[in-house]
Amino acid sequence: MSQEIRFDFLKYRYVAAFFSLAILAVFIGVYFYKAHTQPSGKAFTYSIDFEGGTQTLFKFSRPVSSAEIQEIVEKAGWQGPTLREFSSQEILVRVKEVASASAGVSSRILAALQAALPGTQIEILQTEMVGGGVGQELRWNAFRAVLISLIAMLLYIAITFSSFAFAIGAIVALFHDPFMILGTFLVLDKEISLIFIAAILAVIGYSINDTIVIFAQISKNIKKMQGDSLYDIVNLSINQTLRRTLLTSFATALTVLSMFLIGGEVLRDFSLALLVGIVVGTYSSIYVASPIMMYFYKGK
Repeated sequence: MSQEIRFDFLKYRYVAAFFSLAILAVFIGVYFYKAHTQPSGKAFTYSIDFEGGTQTLFKFSRPVSSAEIQEIVEKAGWQGPTLREFSSQEILVRVKEVASASAGVSSRILAALQAALPGTQIEILQTEMVGGGVGQELRWNAFRAVLISLIAMLLYIAITFSSFAFAIGAIVALFHDPFMILGTFLVLDKEISLIFIAAILAVIGYSINDTIVIFAQISKNIKKMQGDSLYDIVNLSINQTLRRTLLTSFATALTVLSMFLIGGEVLRDFSLALLVGIVVGTYSSIYVASPIMMYFYKGK
């Protein structure tokens, strides 16, 4: 049986556990650092979907800096604006003011910019408005959607494999993946938006599918390989499903990578979250879900 094992994945399970814990510790450290150093007191950058306010994407006829635009907007009366550079000539300006028509706020910001930058042509590409109450409700609904999906996955795994060891392994992996994506967005200072939440839910579905394939093979081999150690059974099962796992991950990553490269700024954060999710989802199915399942498995 041991001859069928091409690679001893579980040999490195403790190294993988240390790696995951170290990465999570770094993310937690960055979170507290940014929470104490950011003027807003918030570590994450939230989109208008969650914060509420008015955001406008401006296009300038010449390169401008976000610091220059922020100074102009603050002098015009909007305190604490949030700016994001999409390019040297495209800057997104977000202010907390909410008016009955978002175009009114955008027009006033445009007028302030034109007065401070004479000779520079400025164009409004996009404008959005979300009320503060709506933003809070959207944030809670997004959190609830992720939480419900995780609980549903836990119950599904427990019922399917008739073992909470499998369920615990899967749920730890499912928590691991969103935290890795959140940490990546935190370090890169990317926005947390409804599109990001959609990416998280997609990654949860992708990751659990990969984990179920490996767990199904483990369950099958446990019944077939009576007398063998659980270590050998899990190792063999990972090797048997490795080709499918890698091919699926590679094909999916190619599609998402093309979306990341040519999909434009609107899809860039979404595709980035999916790319990170594909990598960590494949990793967690092997080095998080399976070792955790082994630790809690009480069968012989």
